[in-house]
Amino acid sequence: MTDVLLTQDTAGVRLLTLNRPEAFNSLDVELKQALIAALREAAADDSVRALVITGAGKAFCAGQDLKEHIALLDSGDPAPLNTVEEHYNPIIRAVTSMPKPVIAAINGTAAGAGASLAYACDLRVASTNAKFLMAFANVGLAADSGSSWTLPRLIGYGRAMEMLLLAEPVAAEDALRIGMVNRVVDTGEAVAAATELASRMAAGPTSAYARIKEEMLAAAAEGLAEALAVEAGAQSEAGSTADHREAVAAFVEKRTPDFTGH
Repeated sequence: MTDVLLTQDTAGVRLLTLNRPEAFNSLDVELKQALIAALREAAADDSVRALVITGAGKAFCAGQDLKEHIALLDSGDPAPLNTVEEHYNPIIRAVTSMPKPVIAAINGTAAGAGASLAYACDLRVASTNAKFLMAFANVGLAADSGSSWTLPRLIGYGRAMEMLLLAEPVAAEDALRIGMVNRVVDTGEAVAAATELASRMAAGPTSAYARIKEEMLAAAAEGLAEALAVEAGAQSEAGSTADHREAVAAFVEKRTPDFTGH
C-alpha cells in the first residue's frame, strides 16, 4: 500500500508531500489524519527548522475527496461534515501555530481545502501552471479550512468574496499580482524554489521567526494596543535568546552569524 503522505528531511528542512496523485491529492480521512500527525510531529521536532508542503504529480491538492464524501452521504452518516472540526480545523491550527516557517510549494491546482491549506502557510511559491479555485459554492457548501479568515488577509475582502462566490480559477501570475502567492517559478520548479527558501530560513534565527508568527497571528485579530502589548512581550523574549546575542556579536565582528534557534 502506498503511503498517502511522504516525508523527506534535508539539512533542517522537512518536505511533506501529499501522495494521492491519482486523486489529485484530494483529502480523504487517511491523508487528513496523516497530515495532522505529521504537522504536530514536525512542530515538536527540534531538528526540523522549516517545513515545505507540496503535492505529488500534477496537482497540489484538489481539496476534499468528494468520492469519500458522497459515500458518507449515501450511507446516511449523521454528520458527514464533522471532518471540518475533526480534521480541517486541526490542520490549519497546526500550520499557523507551527513555531517555524511553513512554505507551500504549489505545483499545480489548489482547490477548496487544498487552496486553504496553502493560504494558511507563511509563504507560497507557485509554479506557472498552478491555479487556485475556491470551489466550495460549486458543490453547495460554505467556506472552511480557515479560508474565510486567511484569504481576505492575503488579497482583501472584495477579491476574496469574488473567489468564494463565483468560484472562478485564478492563474499563478494573477495570484502573484494580487498578493495571493509570494513567488512564481517555472513549471516543475516549485518544490526546488520553496526548498531553497526553506533552507535559507532553516539556517536563520528560527526563534525569531516563531515569535514573528505569534505576533502576526495575534495582530490579525486584535487592535493596535493589543498588538503593541504582544510585540513588547515577544521582543522581550527574543532579546534574551542566544540567537539575538549571536547576531549582534556577528554584526560587530563582521562575520556571518551561526543561529541555533535558541
